[in-house]
Parts: sequence; structure tokens; C-alpha cells
Amino acid sequence: MTYDQTLEYLFTRLPMYQRVGKAAFKKDLTNTLKLLENLKNPHKKFKSVHVAGTNGKGTSAHGIAAIMQTAGYKTGLYTSPHLKNFTERIRINGKEVSPEFVIEFVKKVIPVIEEINPSFFEITVAMAFEYFATQKVDIAIIETGLGGRLDSTNVITPEVCLITNIGYDHMDMLGDTLEKIAAEKAGIIKKHVPVVIGETLPETAPVFEQIAENNEAVLIKAGISNWKPKVLVPAYLLKNMGGIESVIHELIRQGWDITEKHISDGVEKINELTGLKGRLQVLGESPLQIADVSHNVDGLKSLFDQINQLKKGQLHLIFGSVKEKALKPIFDLFPKETKLYWTQSSVPRALSVEELAIQGVMHGMEGECYQNVNEAIDAAKEKARPEDLILITGSTFVVAEVDEL
Repeated sequence: MTYDQTLEYLFTRLPMYQRVGKAAFKKDLTNTLKLLENLKNPHKKFKSVHVAGTNGKGTSAHGIAAIMQTAGYKTGLYTSPHLKNFTERIRINGKEVSPEFVIEFVKKVIPVIEEINPSFFEITVAMAFEYFATQKVDIAIIETGLGGRLDSTNVITPEVCLITNIGYDHMDMLGDTLEKIAAEKAGIIKKHVPVVIGETLPETAPVFEQIAENNEAVLIKAGISNWKPKVLVPAYLLKNMGGIESVIHELIRQGWDITEKHISDGVEKINELTGLKGRLQVLGESPLQIADVSHNVDGLKSLFDQINQLKKGQLHLIFGSVKEKALKPIFDLFPKETKLYWTQSSVPRALSVEELAIQGVMHGMEGECYQNVNEAIDAAKEKARPEDLILITGSTFVVAEVDEL
């Protein structure tokens, strides 16, 4: 198979949550363990850090990876979903996995794919672990998918775990209370493995404490970071720096050779070191154009708070969503006097622009409709003044389809 044929096989043969939603979510580790056993258990051949949470887990994973790279360690990084290219999910020192490895890996596991019918996510996790093992990384930073307890990544025994925060997202799969969601995320806590909690709430603190106690795991509550960035960075990177630093300090305690300079230098260069995209990413100037993958209430609140601090002119908001999202709490966050451009992505989960516009009207919001994000961007550029701000957000999949990303 060619690389394109290999990806076509993966995308069409395997259920992929990002495309079809809940039907692809498998709350069971059986398939992952079978895949890894078939590969001679690569997940047991490298050291790791495991990162879960509702918001900030991707940013935190990239931040930890950037610091470890800066400290001179050969660092694997597994994140999801990808924005432009499948290979973004699996990196070593910022370099994406090669198409050749993807082809050879899929060829090797086709018999077991046909036998057990794994999900897309289960296959990509196994692929990442095989790649990190064969490339002999010093450490790999592994981001969970949706949950924690039954997430496909939850077969590793890391040096330290990080749970960034808990918020209301994916409630149809993880539970309808903060306590239930926290219990799922806290499922990554392992026997005698330290766990950093980036943010605790009255509802979630007892859950973390009990599960850590049950596992005889040291629980570390992240403090507030004193890091002062020299460049514009997403507010949620600043918010997650306490957790990132606590993870690094635990690794230092364990004997890893990392300095405070490695921490500051690594995070300052997070984009170029790890290829982080879609987080307060500047696409153009005059008017300023920013793309951000925030898509739930907590993430969007943080984003709009930061946008307001920029003190630009008119906000031109290009917004799309997925079908299962509760939109009223999100609409309530939109800054007043915002010019709205409704759009949609091309994935099956996308909420149609027509339905989005109807929901907008129901909440007193009028916007123009565009069938894809690039048409919306062109329209916003025509109408915006140099001092205005164009913001593209609401869905990872909308941002992924921006041509200039």
C-alpha cells in the first residue's frame, strides 16, 4: 500500500471518534492489550509521563516535551487529534513519524485488525508505542484521549501522571457530574506512581485524594507558576504552567537532569520544538487573525478573556461546532458587539451551518453563514479594518481546515 492508501484504510476501516463520535469510543482496554501483545509489548520498553484532563492536557503535554527536549533527552510525544496531517500525532523531538513507518506498521498489524476490529484510536496508540520503543526514546509524553481509566493509553506505567483540570465535557461518555468525570480521569493513577493535580475543585479534590490513597500514590497539588513569558502565549499555557513545572520538579527529584533554564527556554520555544498548532496561533496581521482549537466552556472562556485583553477593534468571530455540543453556555461567552460568521467542518460530526444559525437566532444572535471556514475567513478579511481582530474557533475540525494553518 502507498501512504495515501494506508491512511484511507485506517480512516475507512476503523471507527474514528473525531469523525463519527460516540460510536467509536470503546470503554475497554482489551483491544489495546491484544494489539500490544502482538507487538511484544512495546509500551513496557520506554519511560513516560501520562497526561489527562478536560482542558490543557495537549498544551501541557507539548510543554513537558519541549522542556525534556531542551534538557537534551530524546523525547517522544503522542497527542490527538491531528490538525493537518496524521503524522502530527506521533513525534520524537518535534519531528513527525515518517510515512514509511506508518505504512510498515499497518501492514504488520492488518491480520490482528481484521481479527479484533479495533478503533482508530487504539491503532494509533499502538503505533505510537511501537515507534517510541523501536526508536529508543529516553522518555515519551503521552496524552490521553477522552477519559483516563479506560483510555487506550492507560496501559503504561509512567514516572509521573498529570491531571490538568476537570470540567464539563464529553458528559455523555464520562459522566454527568464533576465527581464522575474526575473519577474517570483519575483512572490513570497507578500504584506508587506520583500524580500531579493541576487544579482542584471542592467536588473533585476528595475523588483524587481517595484514588491516590487507594494506589499508595503521592499526590502533588500544583502551585501557581512564577514564569513570565517574553512572548504572547495562550492564557491556558500560563494556567497550566503550575502543573507542568510540578511534573518537571518531580522528574528532577527522581534524578532526571533538568534545570530551571531548561524549563523557561523549553516553554518559550514550545511551537518550534514540538510543532504545537492551533493554540492562539497567529495567521496574519492587520487585521490580526488568530486560530484556536478551544471548544468547550472552560477553554473558550479563557480564550475570550485573553482576546479581550488585546484591546483590538471589532471582533470578527468565525465559529463552528460539533453536533453533540450544548451551545447556550458557549454563546453566553461571546463578547458583546461581535460580528458573527457561522461555519462548519467537513467531518460527519460537524453541526451544519444551517442548524448553527438557527440555534444562534434562538439565542438572539445573528450571523452570516459559510459552508467552509476559508470562505468565512475571506469574508471577514474583506469586512475587517486593520485594527480589528478575526478569531477562528469553536471546533478542532474547523481550525484544522484553515488553509493557512
